[in-house]
Amino acid sequence: MRVHDLSPAPGATKKAKRVGRGIGGKGGKTAGRGHKGQHARNTVRRGFEGGQMPLKQRVPKLKGFNNPFRVEYSAVNLHTLADLEESKVTPALLVERGVVRKGAFVKILARGEITSKVDVHAHAVSKAAESAITAAGGSVTLIPLPFREEGKAGRPPVQGNQFANR
Repeated sequence: MRVHDLSPAPGATKKAKRVGRGIGGKGGKTAGRGHKGQHARNTVRRGFEGGQMPLKQRVPKLKGFNNPFRVEYSAVNLHTLADLEESKVTPALLVERGVVRKGAFVKILARGEITSKVDVHAHAVSKAAESAITAAGGSVTLIPLPFREEGKAGRPPVQGNQFANR
């Protein structure tokens, strides 16, 4: 098969309607443009709104920046860990108890107090939370983020579409 053998499927293409070719059929005389006026004379440029401020000028210019590679964590505080009354806390346990959503990255923050020994497995931990957990006799294990593994890009997949941050 060669390039000259390629063609669209039957019925996929349709010939354009030829207008303005005499009064012998449809599309003669005014050719679907009506009588007189600016639109009949083909003098309206793209995006022209009759003198009203056009949409492309009404919309504000881009201000700021949204990082398409932002990593979002679900925050879990120390008092929440204390309320769970578990000796080992994992993201799976937090999902089971309804603290975080399935597939979310978990970050432990230092709000509240913890007195019991807890082994915490999380994707991120604040320094204050880590020191509070270790002071209570517990331990902190960091779970590596899936996109930071060996052979991966080292950042999450891009958020948004092709028009983001343009």
